[in-house]
Amino acid sequence: MAATAGPRWGAEIADQLEFHWDTTMWPRLRGLGDDEYFWEPVEGCWSVRPRPDGTFVPDHAYPAPDPPPVTTIAWRLSHVVVTVLELRLDHHFGERRRTLADARWPGGAAEALDRLRTAYGRWITGLRGLTDADFAAPVGAAEPEQWAEFPFVTLALHVNREVIHHHAEIALLRDLYRARPGAHCDAL
Repeated sequence: MAATAGPRWGAEIADQLEFHWDTTMWPRLRGLGDDEYFWEPVEGCWSVRPRPDGTFVPDHAYPAPDPPPVTTIAWRLSHVVVTVLELRLDHHFGERRRTLADARWPGGAAEALDRLRTAYGRWITGLRGLTDADFAAPVGAAEPEQWAEFPFVTLALHVNREVIHHHAEIALLRDLYRARPGAHCDAL
């Protein structure tokens, strides 16, 4: 009796994210404009705001407030673009030069969506190029110290979780924006 090959965990992880992207995330982000991107549904929202030099920066505090503030689509989508994907792309599949301090935050919906599409495509390509041994190897210096000993598979699952849960929050904010008092309620 021939042995059957076990699952290729890296492919399973990439397939999960790709399925979510193709069937839910990207179609659900269509039509996002700046009014909705920057919409603050309650007072005290965290968002991405312009600096005097014209660049943008997210609201933040360390340590984070408890309870955390409501965040805008701009804040959530920029978090996925910059910290979840772009910085990790540089650290795992690039030159390892980018830092949070030199990150450039999207200043509008079109830019955020364009950068999201590009970063997602590069991330999936990177994942698909890894072997099972690569997924089992510790992330080491490519991540902050608290991640160093974890295998890449743990990081990849974390990225999937971040992308999926932030997208769910963005989708809910889009629903609330569409259904807000005085808005014309067309389906997204």
